[in-house]
Amino acid sequence: QVQLVESGGGLVQTGGSLALSCAASRSGFTFNTMGWYRQAPGKQRELVATVTSSGTTNYADSVKGRFTISRDNAKNTVYLQMNSLKPEDTAVYYCNARSVIRNIWGQGTQVTVSS
Repeated sequence: QVQLVESGGGLVQTGGSLALSCAASRSGFTFNTMGWYRQAPGKQRELVATVTSSGTTNYADSVKGRFTISRDNAKNTVYLQMNSLKPEDTAVYYCNARSVIRNIWGQGTQVTVSS
């Protein structure tokens, strides 16, 4: 059984930056797509950004130009650099990793942006 272990997150003021990381707990797994989703109170979980094993990225319009996703395939780790944070970015951020036979979620990490 492989799990995703997230780190980062926390409290930051508007305009600040935070970095998230997420690593698979075991080696030997290959994930086609890794990414980040978020869920704010009272709202549905939404896509933030994804990156494929070949490096193709996809971003939600709301974070384009502010967030950068990257991954280290050798370490099965995905990163999310968040700059110019806004109060509306406040949410629980979830890591996701997908392959043909697996769709795994992390436990979530809180990001709070104060105004």
